[in-house]
Amino acid sequence: MKEIVLVKYGEMVLKGLNKKSFEDMLAKNIKRRLKVLGKFSYFSAQSTLYITPQDENIDLSDVLERLSKIFGIAAFCRACVCEKDFSDISAKCLEYTADILSGAKTFKVTSKRADKAFCMKSPEICAELGGVILDKFPHLEVDVKNPEVTVTVEIRDTNAYVHAENIKGAGGLPVGSSGKALLLLSGGIDSPVAGYMMAKRGVHIEAIHYVSPPYTSDRAQLKVEQLCEKLTEYCGGIAFHCVPFTEIQEAIKDNCPEEYFTIIMRRLMMEIAQRIAEKDNCLALITGESVGQVASQTMAAMVCTDAVCRIPVFRPCVGMDKTEIIEISRKIDTFDISTLPYEDCCTVFTPRHPKVRPRLEDIEKAQNSFDFEPLIQKAVEGTQLKTFSFPK
Repeated sequence: MKEIVLVKYGEMVLKGLNKKSFEDMLAKNIKRRLKVLGKFSYFSAQSTLYITPQDENIDLSDVLERLSKIFGIAAFCRACVCEKDFSDISAKCLEYTADILSGAKTFKVTSKRADKAFCMKSPEICAELGGVILDKFPHLEVDVKNPEVTVTVEIRDTNAYVHAENIKGAGGLPVGSSGKALLLLSGGIDSPVAGYMMAKRGVHIEAIHYVSPPYTSDRAQLKVEQLCEKLTEYCGGIAFHCVPFTEIQEAIKDNCPEEYFTIIMRRLMMEIAQRIAEKDNCLALITGESVGQVASQTMAAMVCTDAVCRIPVFRPCVGMDKTEIIEISRKIDTFDISTLPYEDCCTVFTPRHPKVRPRLEDIEKAQNSFDFEPLIQKAVEGTQLKTFSFPK
């Protein structure tokens, strides 16, 4: 029995004249992710992508696992290929859905007749096939409102397709369809979630991380690199920029009031990130900040941080509480890595009594008391680049 995979497009079907470019981007992302599994043929029609394995040894379970992490997909499923003949549809449907129907109590049949020349209309297909199923599985009852199993028959141009399990996709827009942005990736819980959420909106992610040896260890950097690897499962390939930050932090400690350490540090991080973003054609910065979570994430502190920014700063976690953020981090499998006990540079020289309602003029005065420009330029020039690819 021949099986294929049907991929249903998500919100991009509403894109009007731009729809084709979104579909092409999604198809490109799918082909890139499935290439390592073997050869496939692809055909698109009516907001559905048909993926047909060309190798007999391809495990469709592996295909479904990868599809579940590709943004732009509303739903997907395995489907049985049938001739456009009701007897063939009935016979293969009973065989193909036997396992799932045997363990169910209620079901219904739905039909989508894209080929209007087919001899039966959708209500007839549903009624006739429902009767065939009830004859074979008399323990079942029909429930059109809340069935345990929905058997779907799709009559397309060349074939008919039967499937009984639609799997919810990752949703969102295809990665790369909304431009590129630079994620400030710490070793914490929030920033990987922020990167995931922006990738879901079609943004291609690059990442930047700041290290402060000897105050931070190699294990702290490795932890962040592991987070990058996890994010590639959803975000695709990630360019990872590692910035030496020790001299800047020591200069802040030696020349600025202690209560302003964190905000001035954030401002200098933003400045460095912007310069790297401009070189790599990133249109925005992304952070994992949430209003009020820590002293540097109050609204007043964010105003002081954003004052140095020349490009937009996206904060997808800004209105979320920690529980919501942790829930997503567990879903994308970054939580356990984020909670490893290796400190990043954000915890170095943390002030004992940080200013929670700083005034911009005070922050600027404190920062301008020392010329950080040579150190900023040195940090940009000393940045190391590493690339993480989608896992094979």
